[in-house]
Amino acid sequence: MRLPVCLLLVTLALCCYEANAVPCLSLVNELGTFLIGSDTAMKIQLAKYNAPEEEVAAKLQVKKCTDEMPSEDKKQILKIMAQILIQCGANDLNSIIS
Repeated sequence: MRLPVCLLLVTLALCCYEANAVPCLSLVNELGTFLIGSDTAMKIQLAKYNAPEEEVAAKLQVKKCTDEMPSEDKKQILKIMAQILIQCGANDLNSIIS
């Protein structure tokens, strides 16, 4: 139960920038891929940032932990993320989540 709480706190901290409170679309997409995407999709997502192979491997190792979470828990995390994004100023949530 600790991992979902940590993910939510990180999401809140990173998505809601103090200056304008508009969520970063790249971060939102990356978090969604991290929670419900495949390892291949995660590698493609990280390739956009030219992440070193060691960091990609570390991220995928952590992703394996979240992949073991029940899908219902992942859905609940995504719902809470959506609520956070709305509070941070996201107007069109469908375009962000898709």
